[in-house]
Amino acid sequence: MPIVQFTPFSSLVQPSFWHELTKLKLDVLRLSDESVPIHGSYSTGRSVRDRETGAEIALGCNLSVGSESFSTDHPGNAVLAKGTLKNFNTIEEFKDSNKTALFNQELDKMWESIIQNRDTSLLAHFFVITYSDLKKYKYYYWFTFPAFVAKPAWEIGEQGWRPATVKFSAASLTSIHSNLRSQPSQAFFIVKSNGDSVHVLPLDQFSPDDDEQTIAFIDPSASPTSPGWPLRNVLAYLKALYPFKTSQVPVLCWRDADLPPQGGQWKSTFGVVSSAESTEALTQRPSGVGWEKNNQGKLSPRIADLAPMMDPARCVASPLSIIHLLHLPPATTTATSTSLHLLPSTSLHLLPSTFLHLLPSTFLRPPSTILAEQAVDLNLKLMRWRILPALNLEKVSQTRCLLLGAGTLGCYVARTLMGWGVRTITFVDSAKVSFSNPVRQPLFEFEDCINGGKPKAACAAERLKKIYPGINASGHDLSVPMPGHPIPPLSVDKAKEDVKKLEKLFDEHDVVFLLMDSRESRWLPTVMGAAKGKIVLNAALGFDTFLVMRHGSRATEGKNKLGCYYCNDIVAPTDSLTDRTLDQMCTVTRPGLAAIASATAVEMLVSLLQHPEGINAPAPPPQTNASSGLDSHDENAPGTSVLGLVPHQLRGFLAQFRNIHILGAAYDRCTGCSETVVKAYETQGFDMLLRAFNDTAYLEKLTGLDKLYEETKAAMESGDWDVEEGEDGDDF
Repeated sequence: MPIVQFTPFSSLVQPSFWHELTKLKLDVLRLSDESVPIHGSYSTGRSVRDRETGAEIALGCNLSVGSESFSTDHPGNAVLAKGTLKNFNTIEEFKDSNKTALFNQELDKMWESIIQNRDTSLLAHFFVITYSDLKKYKYYYWFTFPAFVAKPAWEIGEQGWRPATVKFSAASLTSIHSNLRSQPSQAFFIVKSNGDSVHVLPLDQFSPDDDEQTIAFIDPSASPTSPGWPLRNVLAYLKALYPFKTSQVPVLCWRDADLPPQGGQWKSTFGVVSSAESTEALTQRPSGVGWEKNNQGKLSPRIADLAPMMDPARCVASPLSIIHLLHLPPATTTATSTSLHLLPSTSLHLLPSTFLHLLPSTFLRPPSTILAEQAVDLNLKLMRWRILPALNLEKVSQTRCLLLGAGTLGCYVARTLMGWGVRTITFVDSAKVSFSNPVRQPLFEFEDCINGGKPKAACAAERLKKIYPGINASGHDLSVPMPGHPIPPLSVDKAKEDVKKLEKLFDEHDVVFLLMDSRESRWLPTVMGAAKGKIVLNAALGFDTFLVMRHGSRATEGKNKLGCYYCNDIVAPTDSLTDRTLDQMCTVTRPGLAAIASATAVEMLVSLLQHPEGINAPAPPPQTNASSGLDSHDENAPGTSVLGLVPHQLRGFLAQFRNIHILGAAYDRCTGCSETVVKAYETQGFDMLLRAFNDTAYLEKLTGLDKLYEETKAAMESGDWDVEEGEDGDDF
């Protein structure tokens, strides 16, 4: 009698599988090459009819894996197949791995589950080894579907594989179909029939002395002469547990996912397989086979190259791939199985009409965007592998940053924030791009200056989206009212509206960067930041010096409260722009200074976010340096996080290429952050602000600086000064 031929499994890997593997590698596995459990799915074999010959052509016996393979989600009506994935760290390890040993480990696991537990869950087990080249978007992989070798081989009876109707009536087959629909995970089962009455039982309830039972399984093959690969292990299971009672086994290959139409034929097949009677029980595990061949029919790994999908003008290979990439509900996968070639995204109208309604415009993201989400943060996630395992990248990425100023500082700050994974960046600026800007401000180009120039804030936000489409960037054309710049009566309503809009932006963000040109423009954001408890960071430039500082938290009491930008002043901020020459109105600075100061401000923010106290983090002592004995990478040292120091102020001197740490306490008469000013703003609102804008003496009176000035002047005038007489008799 002919030997039974089994149709081997073929792996069907959805692009979303590599997307999830990348996240697993970067966020969980890192440098570990430990095996992880996954699962795949398969369904009944399918075939298509040749239009010319009318013959049925069997489709592949596929086992599919996708993004859901790493979760606990069950694949709908498909059969769940348990698997194991082992990802190697280098291509050399992947190539040189002992594949025989790995394969035998899987066989041992399957054999143990059969002999010790009579477990059927691993009869359709699979194993895959991978290497992920995350810089080139190439994935090397090799699937194996371990199956036990039968000795002697199983043979099919003289009548071969026949339609299931030779054994079961249409009513019985309908009853089996109904049972399986209610238990979709039942891949292997027993059918016990008594006339038209049938019972479907789990395979582990097999009775060796019952002649009325038929072994059945969900058959992923549609070949009329070759059942699917899982049958090999079903027969091995029976032979191992019942070696003296399985010389002949009736087998039902279930292939009817749907009931046949009226008058149609059932697709399931039936046959009786036999093997020479065993004279003794199996004491050792049989050998196995199962490594998948590549497209050339050779036992060799395969490569999935996703680099072409980084081209935003290209779309995915099939509707099913689109479904997986876009994370649409599993039910939508029944819409169509039509295979497509790579289509330009502009040709989506060529997709089958049954599929188009599943793709709302908000879901039509090119695969390049999905891959970019993984690629842009690659450097950050690699930090956690060896250098900083405790680094909280999620806290950084979820931080919403408001940048007041879209000039040189604003452009550089935004780029560095993107590098750290920040995904919400909002610009505020009232200027337009001028011809002097693009060479110093990296988010602008020459064309942005033409016809009067584009609004800086909106232009900068748009450029961020071109750099990375996944960024949530926006720009607001808004003037920030300033003390010392009186507001004409006709402009009060406009100023009030600007203040209201600025307050709303503060409420919607976590961090505010003060990156403006003038000193007085920082006053209103300083007051708002203190009142609303926001993290406020300042960056200011001189010719070859810079200041980067974080404002103290209002919640910190007493002498430990850190000062703000105005805490060292004994006068209120006034107009610094009127009656100034061009070099006094512009920030004349060394070209490299802005990039240094901007990067320093962002790094200060990230260090602050990593500190357990966040905005309330204390500052290290001002003398902290390599010679002070304080370790900047000791998380328990004062004013440090996992990234090192979290200073209050940094003053940089480019001429000497050095930085100085400064610790400044809050001043109770500060015109920016003192409780007197903040409470006046909270209680009086815009009326208080309007007085500050129009009356240069208001803030000094409010905080008592005017009295301090008078007291100091009186003390100077009434003092008894000892003056020595010079040799020539003149007093100095």
